[in-house]
Amino acid sequence: MHFIKQRRIFAFIFEKGNLVKDIKSRFSMEKLTVKANKRADIGSTAAKGSRNNGMVPGVVYGGKEIYHIEVVPSEIKLAIHTADFKVISLELDGNKMDCVIKSSQFHPISDKLEHFDLLELVPGQPIKIEIPLRFKGKSPGVKVGGKFIQKLRKIKVKTTPENLVNELFADISTMELGQSIRVKDIMVPKGIEIFNPPAIPVATIEIPRALRNQA
Repeated sequence: MHFIKQRRIFAFIFEKGNLVKDIKSRFSMEKLTVKANKRADIGSTAAKGSRNNGMVPGVVYGGKEIYHIEVVPSEIKLAIHTADFKVISLELDGNKMDCVIKSSQFHPISDKLEHFDLLELVPGQPIKIEIPLRFKGKSPGVKVGGKFIQKLRKIKVKTTPENLVNELFADISTMELGQSIRVKDIMVPKGIEIFNPPAIPVATIEIPRALRNQA
């Protein structure tokens, strides 16, 4: 009886250790540091003034306060012009806060970044965001000449900052010619809820014309 209790204790410690390890791995997500200044004035005129001074105006919301800020364009662009999901460590008035990009606006002709919105990540507070979808494994269908076609690149999810991941995965190692995998096949970590309809295809192995003619 004593031996059984010990085994249960060890199993609990092992499971808890894995849980802690998983949480730490999520918190160790790479962050992009961006330094910001508070804007003294708000409105379109003040925003135009920031741009004339070589800065980009933005807004931070989602927490206890709303901050009207401005940043150096080269710093914030690293979080916008990328296919990767980035958590921003925003430095403002000597304090740091974690944020994610919610929207960005560009000039219709020059395509210069004109404004951006940041969502502050508050522990325990649910957020809705889009996370990039990646794929694991090698498809048998691709090995025999099929073409891998990705149908969906980002997944809409609801989660909390402590459960946030920078990418989701789907396994393609069993995909044959002509087959598809769907949203329901995505590997979903604990604490994350997917909002895309489960039947939507996320990837397909297309059969090339040459192979269709051989059939």
